[in-house]
This record gives sequence, C-alpha cells and structure tokens, in this order.
Amino acid sequence: MSSAYTNLTRMFTRLSRFGHLAAIAGWDMMTMMPLGGSQARGAALAELSVLRHEILTGKNVALWLDEAAQLPLNDIECANLSEMHRSWQQASLLPASLVEAKSVAGSRCEHAWRQQRPANDWAGFSANLKEVVKLSRQEAEIRSQAEGCSRYDALLDLYEPGMTSARLDATFGEVKQWLPSLLQQIVDKQSQEKIAIPVGPFAVESQKQLGLAVMKLLGFDFNAGRLDVSAHPFCGGVPEDVRITTRYNQNEFISAMMGVIHETGHARYEQNLPKQWAGQPVALARSTAVHESQSLFFEKQLGRNASFLMLLLPHVRALFGDLPEFEERNFIRLNQRVKPGLIRVDADEVSYPAHVILRYEIEKALIVGDIEVDDIPALWQEKMQTLLGIDTSGNYRDGCMQDIHWTDGSFGYFPTYTLGAMYAAQLFQAVKKTLPDVENLLCQGNLQPVFDWLQQNIWQHGSRFTTRQLFENATGEDLNPLFFKKHLENRYLHNC
Repeated sequence: MSSAYTNLTRMFTRLSRFGHLAAIAGWDMMTMMPLGGSQARGAALAELSVLRHEILTGKNVALWLDEAAQLPLNDIECANLSEMHRSWQQASLLPASLVEAKSVAGSRCEHAWRQQRPANDWAGFSANLKEVVKLSRQEAEIRSQAEGCSRYDALLDLYEPGMTSARLDATFGEVKQWLPSLLQQIVDKQSQEKIAIPVGPFAVESQKQLGLAVMKLLGFDFNAGRLDVSAHPFCGGVPEDVRITTRYNQNEFISAMMGVIHETGHARYEQNLPKQWAGQPVALARSTAVHESQSLFFEKQLGRNASFLMLLLPHVRALFGDLPEFEERNFIRLNQRVKPGLIRVDADEVSYPAHVILRYEIEKALIVGDIEVDDIPALWQEKMQTLLGIDTSGNYRDGCMQDIHWTDGSFGYFPTYTLGAMYAAQLFQAVKKTLPDVENLLCQGNLQPVFDWLQQNIWQHGSRFTTRQLFENATGEDLNPLFFKKHLENRYLHNC
C-alpha cells in the first residue's frame, strides 16, 4: 500500500505537469497568440486553474498531509511536505468559483491592456481593472481571516513567505530617507561628465544577435529555452523549457540588452533548480524576491559592472560598428547613467527603488480599501513628483498603465523587485569574500566560478530552506539593506 507521502508526491507531479501546460499556454498568449484567440485561451486557462485547484483541494489531501507528518521522513522530504502543506493551505482557502472568476478577469484585463496601453486608454483599462481588484480583495479577505494577518500581508505572503508590510514599511521608509539625496548627488556628479549618446537606428535583428551572444556568455542552456519578443519582458515556461522575452527599440539597444541579461538571470536559476526533485514543490524557486535577486545579480551586479561591460563591448562594436560612442569609458558611462524617468523597467538601479515604493504604497492602499481604482492616476502623479520629480499627469501609458502585474491581480509582487536588488547586492559581497579576484575573473571572461558559487549556495537548494535560512547560509546573515546602499555609493560616487 502506498504511503500518504507517496500519494502526495504523485499528486504534485501531476499538478506540475498541468502547470507545465499552463505556463507554455500563458507564454504563447503573451508572445504569439493572435488577438482573436484571447477569449478562448482565457477560458481554457481558467478551466485548467479550476482543475488544478480541485486536485489540490481533493477530499483525501488533508488526510494524507496529516498522515505524512507522522512518517519518518528525511530532511528533503520534510521540506517538501512543508511546501506541500503550504500549497494546499493556500488553495483550500479559496472556492473554485473565485479561482475561475479571477483567472477569467485577469486574462481579459491583460489581453485588453496590450491595446489599451498604447492608446493611453485609462477609461477602458480601469473598467477591467476594477473587476480584478474586486476579486483580489475577496481573495485577500478570505486569506487574511484564515491567516490572522492584514489583507495585503495575506497576498504578499503568496510571493514572499515570511515578509510583512510592517517590515517593508520600515525597510522602504529608510530607503526613502537616503535615496533622494543620494540620487541628487549622483545626478550632479554625472552632469559633470561628458557622455556621447549613440544614434540609431539599431536594427532589431542585430539587437537580437547581441542578446543571444550575451545569453551564451551568461551560460544560458539553449537546449532548454529560447528568446522571443513580448510587450513586457518576462521569464516564463518551466525549468526544462524556459522562455524569456525582451522588447526592442530601434532608437537604442541598451534597454533590450539589459532586459535580456535580467531575464537570463531568472532563466539560469530555473534551469539549475534541483532536477532530482523535479515535479515536487521543494524543487521550485524559493520565493519571488529570491528569483529577483538572481535576475538583478545578473543585470546589476554583473551586467553593469565595468569589467563585464568590457566583455560585451566587442560584440556591440561587431554588430553596430566601431563608433566613437563605443569608446570604453563612454560605454561604461552609457550603462551606468543615472537619469530618473517614467518607465520602471528602463529605470537605472538608483532610481528604481522609488518606482517600486510608489507601486507598493498604492497597491497596499488599494487592497485594504483606502483608495479605489479611480484614485490611482492622481496618486501616481503625486508620488512620482515627490519621489522622482517627474510629471505624469494625463500620461497613463507611461504612468499607471505601464506594468502588466495588476492586470491579473498580482498584488504583493512589486516589493520583491527591490528586496531582490538588496539580496543581490548582499550576495555579490559574499561572492567577493569567497572569490577575492572576482573582478579579474570578469575581465578574463571566466564567469564559471561565479555561477558555481550561485549553484552551490542558491540554485541547487530550490525551496529546501526558508529565505532567511538560505541567505544566512549563503552570506552569514539575514537581509541587510545596507549592502545595497553601499553598493550604490561605491559604484556611482566612488567609481568602484
């Protein structure tokens, strides 16, 4: 007779396979699918969501979890069982009707957003968003009552287990204290430096070739993934078949290049998760912030590092010409330029936290009911003006409509970006302790020791440890935002 734990592993393997199909169908929806397929695809994905929900909340699952908890499991199995219980608990709280309604509303809102954003159509977008917010509030209320926390914390926990809005308020509150003055110091310093801006057009095909070359340099496994184009860059698919996307602008190539580096960081994490536990929750990425720490480690700690940029420069010159703008010092300045702007995904790493804090404060107020959807544009304008000194009035396309996250109700996701940046800075400091000559390794193009360190300390562990345990093991301490501040000061004020 099969043990309760074996029954659970079989069930989660089945769920993983359905998740595989949903992931690829979702990728296709955002990259290849024609507009006319939206309604049918949304219905199909909703049906799949309901099916997975019904399996996960089946009548025997609670009994199996209780029985498995009494079995003599090893450390990995115990960690897996803990993740199973967490998944079941999260799913069992919600009625299938709410799961289906939220999936349908999210698909409708996201697909319409792709046309509404370019058209600056806030009225059309907000009508769909209101339904998503209504359903997300219902979900938050159910989860908060069961978990004994605030409604926003209940959603935040879906992405970052163990994190709370109280801790975020304290952490982000500190950032808001030092960020404006640091940002101004850096802008003032860079205003004294000469910089030559390369003038396009930069052919899309050449940009794609640059992206593929960078992915190869960063160790992307092309036998288990691919690069495509989407309205919003993302990393999707499954560990065995990772799909990353970027978007191209013929007037400049750095955004697409850095977008590829960022998504490749996500992809390397996915491609190196523990294969021996594949199909089980313990084999999944630890959390959204940990995932972001990997993409931002690649993009910020490596991608904008002067030594790494010198590795990219020959590829840039080969594809776009040996222009004066691609002189070494100028190329570094192009990639380390700090200039507050409208778009989060194009923001430099100094002003980026302001974009995240703005979104965090708005979505938290939205979920707890302090504001409504119609209040978002005015609040967005107010906070952008306060944090970055930028006017967004009337510009919904490049303001509150620019992100995909709220379209499907991913409230609680945004804070993980800046948490990820903080974790990435902390990880790179730990790498430098282990590999004191890391800058020389980068100059030589020998990135493998860095990847080996990430494999040993982050990638191979999946969800075996909590985020706190993972980082204490890897770096010797829990999240310490001071590493992030010092990283920004060193790179942008002290040129080191």
